[in-house]
Amino acid sequence: MDLLKHKKAVEQREYYKDNYSRNMHNDVLIQWQGPEYENYPKDKRWYMITSFVLVVIIAYALITNSPLMAITFILIGIVGFVYLQRDPQICTYAITSRGVIVEKELYDFEDIKSFWIMYKEPHQRILSLHTEGMLIPYVHIPMHQKDPDQIREILLEFIPEKRQFPSAIDTLERLLHI
Repeated sequence: MDLLKHKKAVEQREYYKDNYSRNMHNDVLIQWQGPEYENYPKDKRWYMITSFVLVVIIAYALITNSPLMAITFILIGIVGFVYLQRDPQICTYAITSRGVIVEKELYDFEDIKSFWIMYKEPHQRILSLHTEGMLIPYVHIPMHQKDPDQIREILLEFIPEKRQFPSAIDTLERLLHI
């Protein structure tokens, strides 16, 4: 019985994917594929420094009698290690006449305040969307080998371009290669 339910669920997902693709991709202006994030190589030294910092924080938490903080940082270390071991998924990105698509997520143009392209050769090619979202107001989309000028021209037809600066978290991610 479970096998039958599983098969039916898979068929429904495939049906949804086909209809989604047919309905959403009819008006695609530009499309590309690439990893969901840039994967930096990490050597033993990087892991040793990161482990040392975590151990110091955990030791501090234990010394100050904060077991909850110690448990939290132990879990952060474990989850972070597992997350860093996986390879990034290959995602499909597209700009349509309705909005910007990242895999199955559509960001409607009416929900996007502005965009900015962060472009520094050879590695940084990021489309940053300033959205109406409260928790995550900025969505960063890697452009990989797509021409930034072509993407900029398409987006200017729908939303304004407004300069954005990398946040402290963006800078920290780049410095720590995470």
